[in-house]
Amino acid sequence: MNLKKILDNLNISINNNCDIDISGLNTLQDANQNEISFLENKKYVSQLESSKAAAIFVTKEFESKVPNKCVALVVDEPYVALAKASKFFAPNLIEDTGLKPKIGLNCTIMPTAHLEFNTSIGDNSVIMNGSSIGHNVKIGKNCIIYPNVTIYRDCEIGDDCIIHAGTVIGSDGFGFATTQLGEHIKIYQNGNVIIGNNVEIGANCTIDRAAFSSTIIKDMVRIDNLVHIAHNCIVGKGSILVTQTGLSGSTILGEYVVMAGQSGTTGHLEIAPFTTISARGVVSKSITEPKKQWGGFPLMEHRSWLKLQGKIAKLLKG
Repeated sequence: MNLKKILDNLNISINNNCDIDISGLNTLQDANQNEISFLENKKYVSQLESSKAAAIFVTKEFESKVPNKCVALVVDEPYVALAKASKFFAPNLIEDTGLKPKIGLNCTIMPTAHLEFNTSIGDNSVIMNGSSIGHNVKIGKNCIIYPNVTIYRDCEIGDDCIIHAGTVIGSDGFGFATTQLGEHIKIYQNGNVIIGNNVEIGANCTIDRAAFSSTIIKDMVRIDNLVHIAHNCIVGKGSILVTQTGLSGSTILGEYVVMAGQSGTTGHLEIAPFTTISARGVVSKSITEPKKQWGGFPLMEHRSWLKLQGKIAKLLKG
């Protein structure tokens, strides 16, 4: 879509050259020369200065920081402008044309399973009744998709995966930009979900598609029932997420992280490899040192948390 047309639709007027074809939206760090980005939080100014985006929504305060090759789109609310622009790049809800599903050898597709155009199913996979496989979904070899699983369009499932009943892969991430008047503007989630090989996902889980790029579940991950993974998260190889765990957007787990029952994270943080978060622990800032166990809220090392609970118990007895 031409940048000038985008700006016309948003009622934004600028003096710079806008005759640029735009293919989508992305973060400052990942955007290429055909994408639009934005700066809302000043802690990302260094990423602004090195961004390769074609155009960037910014406030007047940061206009001078926009690289020379980028078009500075000066607006009062950059995040809101990006949210409104995201609608122009949303894929069709329903595709009425395309290639028939490509089914591998020795597959079992139950009668009430629904496969949309451009899907592909690898050899020896099973799709059970009531499951819905969206447009352009790829499922690998030796997979089992239990009843009533929903996999939204453009998502990818690796080989040897098991997805249990009622799970939803690729639903919209919870993304809204709030205006100064308090109105919540939907950010269309135009990415996808990519699930690696040898992954098992329990019943009634939700894994949201990314706003841009991909939500990624790496090889050998094990996810219990009733787990929620938000948009743009990355779950490292061999990690375990126990029931009722919730990951907020853009959380990155290293390899072999264990999140015990009802634990969770706030967004935009990283957890070091081989970390264990005890039941009901809440991670509110990045954990950089690997191979430690943490618990409680505010989060502390598990042994310290146990000592604290012991002291509180003594105080109550006194």
